[in-house]
Amino acid sequence: MYQPPHFREDRLEVQHGLVRAHPLGILVTAGAGGLMANHVPFTLDAGASGLGTLRCHLARANPQWRDLAAGAEALVVFQGPQAYVTPSWYETKRETHKVVPTWNYAVVHAWGTPVVIEDAEWLAAQIEALTRRHEAGRAEPWAVSDAPEPFVAAQIRGIVGVEIPIARIEGKWKVSQNRPAADRAGVATGFSQSEPAMAALVEAYGAARA
Repeated sequence: MYQPPHFREDRLEVQHGLVRAHPLGILVTAGAGGLMANHVPFTLDAGASGLGTLRCHLARANPQWRDLAAGAEALVVFQGPQAYVTPSWYETKRETHKVVPTWNYAVVHAWGTPVVIEDAEWLAAQIEALTRRHEAGRAEPWAVSDAPEPFVAAQIRGIVGVEIPIARIEGKWKVSQNRPAADRAGVATGFSQSEPAMAALVEAYGAARA
């Protein structure tokens, strides 16, 4: 990905934080039929390999898993907060009018060689981990064991697992670091009501740059 130095985010714990907060990744492969992309929820095991290991499952009817089984490298894209930035928020607009719109965003790209897994126990553990992660905040969390065992077993037969040890990972936080302090302050204020997560990123990365 295009990486101007002031937008790079190389801290692994920050990259992992975005993956966990925004786990619906775009799984991209290049197979015999050309490029293919699917939106898939992932879990991340930070300790399973040096840069972490991504896990997910696909419907057996989804042809992408056959591209994954062929052993070619895959790319997974995780999109964090993102929003349009109007030049009207810049102090520079009032001073010179030499400004243009842009887009702020935080994103992580992860590459690795996938392993396709058809073991029923692995698949059961993966869907249980995914479910626990996303049911944890509910007053009455649903669990896989709430469904009848034969039904769950049938569902598991309809999916395949994917494990991707991350070989390379990049983070890009384009959150107004290239603007003067007064412009960054204007952007943070502008986002404070409509996009508070982006406002917080503009403030945090602006403070780090100061």
